[in-house]
Amino acid sequence: MADNANVRLGEAGGISVIDFGAFLNGSQKQAVADAMLTSFKDSGFVYLINHGLPQDRIDSMFEWSKAFFALPMEKKMLSPHPSSGTHHRGYSAPGVEKVTQHVYDADELAKHRAKAPDVKESFESGREDDPHMPNIWPPEGVIPGFKEASLDFYWTCRAISLDILRAMALGLSLPEEYFLQYHSAAENQLRILHYPSVPVQKLRDEEVVRIGAHSDFGTITLLLQDKVGGLEVEDPNKPGSFNSAPPIEGALIVNAGDTMMRWTNDIVRSTIHRVRAPPNITTEDGMTPERYSIPYFLAADFSTLIDCIPGTYSEERPKYEPVTVKEYILNRLAVTY
Repeated sequence: MADNANVRLGEAGGISVIDFGAFLNGSQKQAVADAMLTSFKDSGFVYLINHGLPQDRIDSMFEWSKAFFALPMEKKMLSPHPSSGTHHRGYSAPGVEKVTQHVYDADELAKHRAKAPDVKESFESGREDDPHMPNIWPPEGVIPGFKEASLDFYWTCRAISLDILRAMALGLSLPEEYFLQYHSAAENQLRILHYPSVPVQKLRDEEVVRIGAHSDFGTITLLLQDKVGGLEVEDPNKPGSFNSAPPIEGALIVNAGDTMMRWTNDIVRSTIHRVRAPPNITTEDGMTPERYSIPYFLAADFSTLIDCIPGTYSEERPKYEPVTVKEYILNRLAVTY
């Protein structure tokens, strides 16, 4: 194992901050890979500095996000998210989606849905030729340039995601290209999110929720967040206890999803996380600032059978039952709407 002391820059909220530039330029690939795997084992998350995603493109996508969500509701509703959660594209108004964890019992699902709704609005897009989930764009002339900017950012994020998969493979002592063979179809999702301003006390009392506690269901998630904060990650050593994952300027947050957890037979964590009121917030009017974030969900090809990587299981460590990506992800998406 390579010495990763000089690629790990510290931590925030119990999550390692790592210089990914040393992987991209080839100078310390194994050290970065090892440090990342350690962070994914410990917390399921990692902050990456020098991640290769150009800052001007990040800034531009946030501006497009603000422009879209500033449109009148009737304009945003011209590209509505279908009522079925299995077609995860288009615009969702505040309170429509209720992010859920593994809830398959009908009575339990009904109880979960009866809880406070997620007070956020979102817009999802993917690749243009996706046969499973075709994009649902605003009509031409509503917000010129939005579609092109979203697609450009989608493919830019995919390129960075593949570099991260290469590092994860090295950390797991696999060939660097191992995971890429299962991610050739770009079955991914770009989501822009807006959290309207709400009373701080209502968030703290859970009368309203920004995003409830959940894990992601793909391979990895890239997250860009503004300076407001509010992301919280469950402490793996204290179930039910959450730590703040504060914004770090210039950093990309990456977390492992359920698919990666199953692939590695729980060596890599898919950690529960949520969005609540920003920590230590003080406002004269008692309202939280509005918040914007951009997650990019990387998923393996829908036809991929997720079976535990050889060497991650034994008689003492039984493995997960194999499942196709399509079956797993569509089941999870279906219960969010």
